[in-house]
Amino acid sequence: MMRTLFLVLCIGLQLCVHAQELDFPDFRSKKDMFSKMQEKDIRADLATFTMTGIDEGAGKEPLQSIPVTDYGKDFITFSGNDVTVTLRSGPFLADKHKLAYSEEHLIKIDNKGYFGNYGSVPKTTVSAVTLTIAGDTIAIPAAAYTDFCNPVFTYNDAGNGKLKPYGGVYFSGDGKKIYIYLLKKEEGGSYEITWVISNKTYLRRVVDYGFLK
Repeated sequence: MMRTLFLVLCIGLQLCVHAQELDFPDFRSKKDMFSKMQEKDIRADLATFTMTGIDEGAGKEPLQSIPVTDYGKDFITFSGNDVTVTLRSGPFLADKHKLAYSEEHLIKIDNKGYFGNYGSVPKTTVSAVTLTIAGDTIAIPAAAYTDFCNPVFTYNDAGNGKLKPYGGVYFSGDGKKIYIYLLKKEEGGSYEITWVISNKTYLRRVVDYGFLK
């Protein structure tokens, strides 16, 4: 599914796997990038569906995934195999945060960089990532998602006009890991996030930005 999305998005766009050059300071973290991953098994899995892993994923079999079962302007839900994932967005309330600027460009929110239309004040943020496995709720810390701004969960397929997701939920071959994926396409350089769940515990996130511009 994401490979098809990749081909659609690349029409008329330049693929760049490095962060775009800015004329103001960039405080977005690079420590969670795909290229810096040391976990070989997780890296191999992510290569099958992420944009930045596409070269390493060539020829690999796709991972098992679950379908979208509900969506709206501010949420999307995937369900199947006793697993339910819901991603939600909410308004960004600037007066509730500490904002740092370089001239007219926003460079930090609450003392750190953020993702999504970097340099501008966000309109929305990812407000919740909810995961249940066989009825058990798996805690995903707010710090793992609140710095992702202006998310868009669906798009209209140019070929058939059908609504499709900007993301997915995937399973490792042994079934022990769940990968929750979200892509945000932006003209100035897109971002993508994968939240990694291992043995019903949040493990880490993988974040890349500055491509598909």
